[in-house]
Amino acid sequence: MPAARETTPASGSSLAAAAAAAGCARAQTDGRIGVSYLSPAHRASHSVRGPRYQLEPYVVAGDIYSQPPYVGRGGWSWYTGAAGWLHRAAIEAVCGLQLDASTLQLRLCLPEHWPQVELTLRRAGRCLHFVLLRATASELQPRIDAGAAQLLRPGQPLAWTELAPDATFVVPLLED
Repeated sequence: MPAARETTPASGSSLAAAAAAAGCARAQTDGRIGVSYLSPAHRASHSVRGPRYQLEPYVVAGDIYSQPPYVGRGGWSWYTGAAGWLHRAAIEAVCGLQLDASTLQLRLCLPEHWPQVELTLRRAGRCLHFVLLRATASELQPRIDAGAAQLLRPGQPLAWTELAPDATFVVPLLED
């Protein structure tokens, strides 16, 4: 029979995956996601939880202990697939990237206090750079006119397989 320690990572990883999935579902339902709550960097830098967490701010815990004397301490940080789920939540739910074989869309759900996000997608010999800005399309027009970027509106399908090897897009987060 395996020791309790040997069974913990699967449970912790499952819980981390469930937390990320819940965040994705919440973003799709009401347009919000608790990025700060899920992020290990935010948890580690918190004035109260950070010292208890005791993990590196760049890894995701598979579990967080709930029993004394280790309440709040992260565990199984290098053992779990939890980081992959957090990455997926960030890309698919927060940045809203919906990618299929030939098209993509960005259905954004950024926290209101984020002024800008940049996303680079490398796929099939292409490097696509997206700059998501809290601005209107008309405010971004000088950038577009200068040829530095193309306009892509949230939810607009983009046939990425037909693009040049390098392309940059600005995505306005505010309506005109």
